[in-house]
Amino acid sequence: MLDTELVKIDVNNIDHGIMKRAGAIIRRGGLVAFPTETVYGLGANGLDGAAAGRIFEAKGRPSDNPLILHISDVKELDKLVRSVPDSAVRLIDRFWPGPMTLVMDKSSRVPEEVTAGLDTVAVRMPDHEIAILLIRYAGVPIAAPSANISGKPSPTVAEHVMDDLMGRVDMIIDGGRVSIGVESTVIDVTCLPVTVLRPGGITLEQIREVAGDVSVDPALADIDGISVPRSPGMKYTHYSPEAQVIIIDGKVDRVAEKIKQMTRELEGQGRKVGILATEQTRQLYSRGVVIPAGDREAPGTIAARLFSILREFDKRKVDVILAESVEEKDMGLAVMNRLLKSAGYNVIKV
Repeated sequence: MLDTELVKIDVNNIDHGIMKRAGAIIRRGGLVAFPTETVYGLGANGLDGAAAGRIFEAKGRPSDNPLILHISDVKELDKLVRSVPDSAVRLIDRFWPGPMTLVMDKSSRVPEEVTAGLDTVAVRMPDHEIAILLIRYAGVPIAAPSANISGKPSPTVAEHVMDDLMGRVDMIIDGGRVSIGVESTVIDVTCLPVTVLRPGGITLEQIREVAGDVSVDPALADIDGISVPRSPGMKYTHYSPEAQVIIIDGKVDRVAEKIKQMTRELEGQGRKVGILATEQTRQLYSRGVVIPAGDREAPGTIAARLFSILREFDKRKVDVILAESVEEKDMGLAVMNRLLKSAGYNVIKV
């Protein structure tokens, strides 16, 4: 067990002394959990294979699941990749810093522990002042997956990190609630057309405005999980609360009727039911633990609260979560990707 230091940082009044200390922890091979605009990350020296290995140990993360390298300046990219394709240049100009990760051919400087033995590396520049300063004070790129126990919902506040990783990491930086709430979009730019490997904070529609023809990797629909992961977050069950998650998919009125029916049946079996609703449907439910995630016409609002709500259902000790589906457009694609993984692709269509 490590003696985890918890520090609170006001992003509008940053204590640079604390940030320098956090950077020194990274530099010497330790682990620091820190906020980004997407979710909280668990950071280690991205050029130190042993340090990266400590991430896998702390999270209980399978070693064949690659990590993302975080940088603070585009100039740092040249040392990490063999080349930067023209498609990557256009995407970087538009979306960095921001919630976009690019997969490129790695340089010899990047250890195999970071890339899970792949010839490619995933890199992004976060749009968060604390994350950027941590990278700069560390003086190295920071390898960082989400700061949670592997498979659990990703952390969007420091309390989630504390619940999972106290005693497993050297420092947790509490920088408040994140703004986006789901991880970055991962794009493979080693191929044409460029391919989205994980939907996230940058939408497919936004990417197409810049890159033109864009494909979506078929492994996103790989229910059996047999595909070799080409990026972080493509393999294994993710984002799962303790409760069983079932997605109800269809027209809104039919979905609500099915959820009400299933709630009655499940409660009759003595099971406590949570209902993941939206602002438009919350009044339709009179039974169960009802938590509205956001506005189904603005799926970004749902993304911002999704992981927190899944954790809240666990705190309320529900046995089953019945989740309304949302339309897979704009941020809805990322929301449904996370929900499907949390449910183990358990979907009832109505």
